[in-house]
Amino acid sequence: MVEGQDEEHERLHRATGEIRPVTALLPIMAVVLIAFLIIGLALPVLPLHVHQGLGLGTFMVGLVAGSQFAASLISRVWSGHYADTRGAKRAVVAGLLTAAVAGLLYLLSLRFVGAPLVSVTILLLGRALLGAAESFIITGAFSWGLALVGPKNAGRVIAWVGMAMFASLALGAPIGTTLYAMGGFAAVALATTLVPLMTILLVAPLPPVAPQRGARPTLIKVAGAVWMPGLAAAFSSVGLGAIIAFSSLLFVERGWSPVWLPFSAFAVSLVAARMAFGHLPDKLGGARVALLFVLIEAAGLALIWMAPGRISAAVGAGLTGFGYSLVYPGLGVEAVRRAPPQSRGLAMGAYTAFLDVALGFGSPALGLVAGWTGLGSVFLAGAILVLGAALIAAWLLRVPSPKEKQS
Repeated sequence: MVEGQDEEHERLHRATGEIRPVTALLPIMAVVLIAFLIIGLALPVLPLHVHQGLGLGTFMVGLVAGSQFAASLISRVWSGHYADTRGAKRAVVAGLLTAAVAGLLYLLSLRFVGAPLVSVTILLLGRALLGAAESFIITGAFSWGLALVGPKNAGRVIAWVGMAMFASLALGAPIGTTLYAMGGFAAVALATTLVPLMTILLVAPLPPVAPQRGARPTLIKVAGAVWMPGLAAAFSSVGLGAIIAFSSLLFVERGWSPVWLPFSAFAVSLVAARMAFGHLPDKLGGARVALLFVLIEAAGLALIWMAPGRISAAVGAGLTGFGYSLVYPGLGVEAVRRAPPQSRGLAMGAYTAFLDVALGFGSPALGLVAGWTGLGSVFLAGAILVLGAALIAAWLLRVPSPKEKQS
């Protein structure tokens, strides 16, 4: 029954031609672009509000920032199961409504600024809800895209929807800084409440896709299908963590400016590569593309380690972004092809959780490396760890997916 539905979807996607993935995914990309602004808004201003506005220490700053990550990790599997059983559109709407509630908690926390511990407790709850909301929105978006354009376009779905997310985070940071300067954290909280509600108006007219029927595999079976691509994605995402957490510190330490240059070079290269080459994992194979591009990512990190000046460091960051751009989608293709068709939402949730683990545990580990041997060595260590993804991608090339074995 499930195989017949999957084959029927594939025939429909072939019949509608190559333009269909673009036209089908654009509305979903627009939803992700707008919805993820609320996460980008808080990135530069949340530490200021907690440290300066509430007068709390750096540990509490880290706790408030990290609570969203922890909630995202915990809710990945739940959001994937929800998308599979209730439908991807419902998962996105549930995430948007939860995000709006998080914004209301932001606003409520401001009523207790005179009692900082009460205020930050409410803020922590809001951050946790926002983390769960992010899981439902992005997992629902991936599942929706896969249902619309089929698993043979999985690389495009992961690359283009992910590109919208990165663009939104980049846009959200300056917007959040401007709102904070104009109206304080209250302006950011109000935007966090209203933007998701406005996004629901964009989602409402979009056609839903019914979840596939059939017996649902257990979580253990789905995790067993995607853990190797997920582990490789975790290794490759260490490079992303190194850029996010340590590139600006490296520039400050060495007196290079502007400090935003390496992250901007990374982000611009990633978006450009996904726009130009996002189809390659579907056309050439996810593992093959991931193997090639992860070597480029590792070379970029090594160049940052050796860089004598800001220009070469920025080029290294650009190479890192160019390489990482198709490693994550390429490995995602392998995860989708190995997962049961009726559990692709759960598979994407489990796969994305490996990124959370890499950023949550890999970045602190690189911080220890920086404390022992200096900031520059972070990027050498990152390059070495990223090469672990190359080994797994080479193994995936030798071990076909279950569907390829059947054919």
